[in-house]
Amino acid sequence: MQIETNNPLIEEILLQWKECIGDNYDGYRGHVYRMYNFCLVQHDCSEEEKQKIAIAACFHDIGLWSAHTADYIPPSVVEVKKYLSQQKLEQWSEEIGLMVEFHHKVRPYKDEKYPLVEVFRKGDLVDFSFGIFNYGVPTDYVRNVKRIIPNAGFHKFLFKGAIEWFSKHPFSAPPFMKW
Repeated sequence: MQIETNNPLIEEILLQWKECIGDNYDGYRGHVYRMYNFCLVQHDCSEEEKQKIAIAACFHDIGLWSAHTADYIPPSVVEVKKYLSQQKLEQWSEEIGLMVEFHHKVRPYKDEKYPLVEVFRKGDLVDFSFGIFNYGVPTDYVRNVKRIIPNAGFHKFLFKGAIEWFSKHPFSAPPFMKW
């Protein structure tokens, strides 16, 4: 199983956000590539599906920086749909919007019309959980992806945000969680 570390589409999109993401750029870039690889290994993707996953991966957490909020999924969906419109890819807006919207869904996404939504949800959780939740992704593959694509402090950034959220809202689920 190949590990992709340099995708022209991912590089092009993320470069546009580099200044906005700031010090977290390398960490987020690594997260995007790790989850992209974890998605591809779960699903035999067409080239079009790879493009959709790449676009969704770039935008799925972007609201953390574009809107500076813990409720970052709605602004992330807005940004990805704006990008798709600019690229004349509006026909992908519903599916990719759902991929971004439900990437933190606790239960499986079951609409058979858009199987990439569930693939994407799982790919993000494989990376977020350091491979504890692997959905059949081989442990050696997870280990190799983590070795080749460094974390660069991304999980530390997320942990810091979680501490801030729970210190202010100790009895509330974060707004980005979907049931």
